[in-house]
Amino acid sequence: MKGGIQSDPERLTAACVLSVIGGFLDIYTYLYRGKVFANAVTGNMVLFGFHLAERNWTGSARYLLAILSYALGVFLAEVIHGRLSNGRKISWNQTVILLEMLCLLPVCFIPYGELDFIVNCLISFVCALQVQTFRKVHGLPFASTMCTGNLRSGTEALFHSWKHRGTGDLAKAMHYYGIILCFIFGAAAGAVLLHWAGHLIFLLIPLGLLTVFLLITPRRQLVGWRRRLRALRGK
Repeated sequence: MKGGIQSDPERLTAACVLSVIGGFLDIYTYLYRGKVFANAVTGNMVLFGFHLAERNWTGSARYLLAILSYALGVFLAEVIHGRLSNGRKISWNQTVILLEMLCLLPVCFIPYGELDFIVNCLISFVCALQVQTFRKVHGLPFASTMCTGNLRSGTEALFHSWKHRGTGDLAKAMHYYGIILCFIFGAAAGAVLLHWAGHLIFLLIPLGLLTVFLLITPRRQLVGWRRRLRALRGK
């Protein structure tokens, strides 16, 4: 995938779902977990520096943990990539999605307040796993947990489309802007649903990741699982 090879994990639908999840996670941590954007580590670094300047050692330690959690996510994603090949029964991409689901399932059961830093660490860890693993769609680099790079790449492509009148560049720009719209939709839908249904609606995130897992799973593998399930039912 890193070499730009077209493969199942690069499906546009999966990328859109991941971007919706990214927007949802960002609004969730901002509204309910201490007004922090946990998807990208830059904000945590700024707040870490701020609390250091204020000599708030407890506050700075919490943001440092989130930063280290993000670094650990990147590191672990590479470990998984190195040890699992796509020839196995479950690929490294699928393994990362399962790990994300495992980390996020308990989040909505963690009380608000003093334990928010644990949630922010978990989400930082998960976002690092995700952004390190799913880095391209249709051969184009993208990020599903932040949009700065997507906006830059999309606007650059739009400029080249305007300058050279190229339909390829325009399609690339629309690709990036579509990913950004999915991210914004995730944030907006998250704000509405969390207000309307409460924090248990967060369980939609593991469900969304399960959807991604199925989207990136080759059809042959899905058919094989269905046959095994039918065989178990027949026993």
